[in-house]
Amino acid sequence: QVQLVESGGGLVQAGDSLRLSCAASGRTFDIYTMGWFRQAPGKEREFVAVISWSSGSIYYTDSVKGRFTISKDNAKNTVSLQMNSLKPEDTAVYYCAASYLNRDKCLRGDRSCYYYWGQGTQVSVSS
Repeated sequence: QVQLVESGGGLVQAGDSLRLSCAASGRTFDIYTMGWFRQAPGKEREFVAVISWSSGSIYYTDSVKGRFTISKDNAKNTVSLQMNSLKPEDTAVYYCAASYLNRDKCLRGDRSCYYYWGQGTQVSVSS
């Protein structure tokens, strides 16, 4: 079992920045990949970014490349998402997720890889 707790969401204006954090506890030793996903009202949950816990390999969805940065702190079992130049279309509930699988599709954000999810944190960007 893994427990994930997100924090850092809020209401900001377009162009502003936010930093989300995800603290992992429990069976963290076996985690291979952690990622961020988001879900807007009426939309399907979509992949945002992933990071390999051991190697640090990173993959982003095209819509956030150049604006968002995912990072990790192994000692603290924490994954962060720095979000710059926020746009109204970034408005969503952001979820942290963890996977035990070591497969290429997981590094590319395939949702089927991710067994454990946080409760979500709301990010709202006004125009």
